Amino acid sequence: MSKVKYYYDSETLSYRKIETKRGRKIGYALVYIASVVLGSVLLLILFLNTAFETPKEKVLKRELAQMELQYNLLNKKIKQAQEVLKNLEERDNNIYRLYFEANPIPEEQRKAGFGGVNRYEALYNYENADLLISTTKELEKLQKRMIVHSKSLDEIAILAEDKEKFLSSIPAIQPVNNEDLTRMASGYGWRNDPFTKARKMHWGMDFTAPRGTPVYAAGDGVVVRADNSSSGFGKHIRIDHGYGYVSLYAHLSRYNVRKGRKVKRGDLIGFVGSTGRSQAPHLHYEIRKNGDKINPINFYYGNLSAIEFEQLLKNAAKQNQSLD
Repeated sequence: MSKVKYYYDSETLSYRKIETKRGRKIGYALVYIASVVLGSVLLLILFLNTAFETPKEKVLKRELAQMELQYNLLNKKIKQAQEVLKNLEERDNNIYRLYFEANPIPEEQRKAGFGGVNRYEALYNYENADLLISTTKELEKLQKRMIVHSKSLDEIAILAEDKEKFLSSIPAIQPVNNEDLTRMASGYGWRNDPFTKARKMHWGMDFTAPRGTPVYAAGDGVVVRADNSSSGFGKHIRIDHGYGYVSLYAHLSRYNVRKGRKVKRGDLIGFVGSTGRSQAPHLHYEIRKNGDKINPINFYYGNLSAIEFEQLLKNAAKQNQSLD
């Protein structure tokens, strides 16, 4: 029941009831109805927005879910790539670099991150910023490790090339073929001098063979001497193999190379003779390392079988007389 309102009438000195006009009542009713309708419409819109999705929203939601799935798959692939790279890094440090006598690359150097300014500031505005930033970080770390590993492989390739060059340069074959030998006359060590009969250090190995027997370069190098101006050696050849190694071939009958000629292991360089201080046709063969004369017996791994090398050791050890 609505409240009855009164007002004080000063003319009659009494309270009179306030009468509401009909038009005003209708106005109040319309305002009330409009408010109810508007509120209902707003509630309906809010309900529809929360309970139902528009086709565009559904598409966007699907795309977002697909993107998150792809990022998760990408992270898995990154982890797999990291495991493969880890295996390669271990082999690089423990096999390749060890074999070529290169220092291993420290773990902290391989896995070092990127310092400096904030590299991911532009990603903070995205809805899935954490996912984007973490994935980007892992990708950049992987990229850095791959760069370090690639540089390591470049270094190993250079070392391998140098190692191959070194192995081909070492004087590693017998300079006279076994089938051409009469015998191995004298080895490295103290021997009886054929002219004075006194004990004298013999600094090389003597291979007896008929005059004109081919003599071959024991390793890659450059001919630095091909003359007869060295006392006692007669016609002789010296080959500089690099890395401090020089091989000498003495008492030759003639040359097949000249000074300055580059030769490969097995190239024909001269022929057996008996020039200089020599008692009979043979090849006197020496190897020098950084100027020191060393035993050639330690270098015949290129063209001798195990049995041939064993026999060579026995012959070289005989305390017989040298031929020069």
